Amino acid sequence: MKTFYDFEAQKLNGESTSMQTFTGKTVVVVNTASKCGLTPQYEGLEKLYQKHKDNGLVILGFPCNQFASQEKGNSDEIQEFCQLNYGVSFPMFEKIDVNGDNAHPLFKYLKSKLGGILGSKIKWNFTKFVIDKNGTPVKRFSPTTTPEKMEKYIEKIL
Repeated sequence: MKTFYDFEAQKLNGESTSMQTFTGKTVVVVNTASKCGLTPQYEGLEKLYQKHKDNGLVILGFPCNQFASQEKGNSDEIQEFCQLNYGVSFPMFEKIDVNGDNAHPLFKYLKSKLGGILGSKIKWNFTKFVIDKNGTPVKRFSPTTTPEKMEKYIEKIL
């Protein structure tokens, strides 16, 4: 049976990263987009990351173009957008699919462990999955739940 730590993903710079890198950390996995009404959540995610990274929080951003084509950019454009507009310093990964036959295996796994309102499907950008220090997916937050509203929960499990 697979665990969170069995997956890999490519960072925006093309570097392959094993989720084992994050062993012992509390992880938030979020599908992102640059042209979405929820895009300002990057700011809240970065603040959350800066405030709690020394206590073991990691945020992993996964750009996705499946929702109203709101992430058309290539890896360089996504990286530049995130850094210039929101100062994103948490790890960002290559653009992926989160639903359908071509969904990234990590998202297939997370959806199977933490269903949502639409069953296992992700309904929009900025759906957030929380994985505890033991690698167990423990909570799913809706796209409209802001990082600020997640903070109390994150603090409890850090």
